[in-house]
Amino acid sequence: MNTILISLIMTVMTYEMPKLPYADNALEPVISQQTIQFHYGKHLQTYVNNLNNLVPGTEYEGKTVEEIVAKAPDGAVFNNAGQVLNHALYFTQFTPNQKSAEPTGKLAEAIKRDFGSFADFKKKFNEASVGLFGSGWAWLSADKTGKLHITKETNGSNPVRAGLNPLLGFDVWEHSYYLDYQNRRADHVEALWKIINWEEVEKRYK
Repeated sequence: MNTILISLIMTVMTYEMPKLPYADNALEPVISQQTIQFHYGKHLQTYVNNLNNLVPGTEYEGKTVEEIVAKAPDGAVFNNAGQVLNHALYFTQFTPNQKSAEPTGKLAEAIKRDFGSFADFKKKFNEASVGLFGSGWAWLSADKTGKLHITKETNGSNPVRAGLNPLLGFDVWEHSYYLDYQNRRADHVEALWKIINWEEVEKRYK
């Protein structure tokens, strides 16, 4: 988690955009260049700008995005911090050169232990993603014992609010997929599995 959030730690009172580890057209056809340009370049930039405008002079000044999301009450600061955190994790979990369609090592073992198999986990995660009513996120997270959980988070919420460590997140706000998939959320969700960087997700598992 710490490496993911390095660019989001407040320095000189400014939150910054996370760096994309790929070109803006590299995830095509799963995620189009146009969607990256709007979703990352405009939506996320707006959340970052809003957070930079909202935090100065508040009790959250000098706090990391993760700290804000964990403790801030519902409202503008929480909403924008949540979306900055969510999108930082989201955009950095993808790769145009997927080495493996499934995780390996300890994460793979944990998935088998807690869900029965990777296929069972994927089915449950897809159901959570497609079945979330309205805007929000589906997350795979780990608790402090290493046990895995699938949660549905509405709007800009994040599992850190419940003391969990987020590992993998699917964005099901319409702006994340509508240019490419229109109303076919299930197609968008299924396609995302082709670009997951499991090495990155495994790094997040502690």
